[in-house]
Amino acid sequence: MTEAHVKEWHTRAEAFKSLNLRAIEEPLAELDAHLTLRSYIVGYSVTDADTIVWNVLRDNRVAHAYIKQGLMVNLSRWFKFIEETASPREGHLPDRTKQEQQQQPKEDAGASYDIGLQDTSKGVVTRFPPEPSGYLHIGHAKAALLNDYFAHKKYKGTMILRFDDTNPSKEKQEYQDSIVEDLALMGITPDKTTYTSDYFQELSDYCIKMIKSGKAYADDSTKVEIKQQRDDRVASKHRDDSIEGNLARFEEMKTGSEEGKRWSIRAKISVDDPNGALRDPVIYRCNDQPHHRTGSTWKIYPTYDFACPIVDSVEKVTHALRTTEYNDRDAQYQWMIKALDIPGVFNWNFARMNFIRTLLSKRKLTKLVERGVVWGWDDPRMPTVRGVRRRGMTIPALQDFILKQGPSKNIVYMDWAAIWATNKKFIDPIAKRYTAVDSKDKVVCTVIGAREGAHSEQKPVHAKNADLGTKAVWYSKEIIIDQADAQSFAADEEITLMNWGNAIVRNVSKSLNPLALLPGNTQNITGVELELHLQGDVKKTSKKITWLSTSQELVPVTLVEFDYLLKKDKLTEEEDDNFDALFNTLVNTDSEHRTEALADCNVAELKENDIIQFDRKGFYRIDKAFKAGKPAVAFLIPTGKGQASK
Repeated sequence: MTEAHVKEWHTRAEAFKSLNLRAIEEPLAELDAHLTLRSYIVGYSVTDADTIVWNVLRDNRVAHAYIKQGLMVNLSRWFKFIEETASPREGHLPDRTKQEQQQQPKEDAGASYDIGLQDTSKGVVTRFPPEPSGYLHIGHAKAALLNDYFAHKKYKGTMILRFDDTNPSKEKQEYQDSIVEDLALMGITPDKTTYTSDYFQELSDYCIKMIKSGKAYADDSTKVEIKQQRDDRVASKHRDDSIEGNLARFEEMKTGSEEGKRWSIRAKISVDDPNGALRDPVIYRCNDQPHHRTGSTWKIYPTYDFACPIVDSVEKVTHALRTTEYNDRDAQYQWMIKALDIPGVFNWNFARMNFIRTLLSKRKLTKLVERGVVWGWDDPRMPTVRGVRRRGMTIPALQDFILKQGPSKNIVYMDWAAIWATNKKFIDPIAKRYTAVDSKDKVVCTVIGAREGAHSEQKPVHAKNADLGTKAVWYSKEIIIDQADAQSFAADEEITLMNWGNAIVRNVSKSLNPLALLPGNTQNITGVELELHLQGDVKKTSKKITWLSTSQELVPVTLVEFDYLLKKDKLTEEEDDNFDALFNTLVNTDSEHRTEALADCNVAELKENDIIQFDRKGFYRIDKAFKAGKPAVAFLIPTGKGQASK
């Protein structure tokens, strides 16, 4: 960070002062693009650039109203973040000394985005090519956001959404539709949408071209045999068959006959190359299952490794962004392009986002769904975009976290605590506060000194955000509290009843069940007498207790907490290869825990997807709203502290 950069934004802030929306739209768009990969305008933390620009925008009623619409996702995120964390109205923070500046990283959390793509002089075209065989997970989300960033933000180019629909055995329209919806939620708008299936004829023609040039051959080895040949670096017995014979077998494959199904087409690259990806990979297979777009027109389908470089070239993609797991296959990708003499494409790799105790393999995630370990692809324990959203992740937090990771090539396993801590910053200021008491062994308390007759008062639903409104808090001589709280009380101890005031514990009644007296057992508290002491100082009590008056219509709610799906942080190579056989050893089949509770009457008004906080219990997302006879269902949202985060 340099002083010159901060001063530059002092000058640029003038462009935001116009009350003409058209005049400020372009400067706002530039700021939005600039903030795509940053939490702050300049450097690693808040500077005068942030506070000055923020204040100019806040004082401009036209600009402020426009930002509040959320049309520019990154600008809206930054504006809210600065408002909540930097107290911009309290005056500008002092600039750091030169020594402090030298100690700061040169970039913010999105630092490595300054790594440019190769040869961008003729423009940039990227593509995001998901296979419609499952829902997008957060690893895909990173790839999509990177492609969007380089195409639209950094180089003002083009981004293609291409469905790699080359395997009819796994693909569904349902998955395809969900991918489009999830990308839209993340603020990603591709310039065009294409399908590999649009190019099936061209791909078939290219395969024939490769066979005729002696660079591909037909092979009837089984999948197991092909793997063994490649591992042992030995040639197939068909490697040197005639071109005519290879073409005839390819034609037989097209019919989908039993004979055709026996054969596949392999690229004739190498038998013993040190890079295993170059050892005669399969490029075409026979499959007579109907395709969800082309029906029964085709009985042969190209592999990803064959189709991808060809379609990239045909669609004039300039840079193929892929995760580092494709490093070894980049040489194969470039071989295909040279073998077919088609326009070249640059490969540019970045590290996939990995999390501890998390599966990102689509095949393994499918196994979890098929075996009933989870409810489906949108299960809140799943690392899919829909799963983490159902758990309570907000889209702005997801964008913010992923983009901060940058396109680094370093492979690391991150803790979920970091992403959920980011999410908390977004939900804490807007989550309304309510009260819930566990139904099991709840304790009825008599409140001495309470007013005769029940009554209610309107209290802020969020102590630090008056804009969120108020809620009804009911008071009466009889209230209920959690068993755990009652167990902690000592005789004549002064406690604080939240939203009421102090009270003194006068009497505690315990269960007479003789089993409770056995070693290791605890006597349940069956009743408590509290005497109000409203003149007491709430700052001097160590226990702030949540409670509910029994005079109101209490709302039943099921509180659900989730644990990790894997029992260990990271699978070994052997465990990864033998996942199916070790399934019961590796997978946590007891990862859902439910607690029945009673909540205050205001909870009856909550709707599905509302994010709230039950005081002293945590943040929750309402998965099912309360209906007469059916409890509300609320999922605990991790915050990165002391909770299983995924």
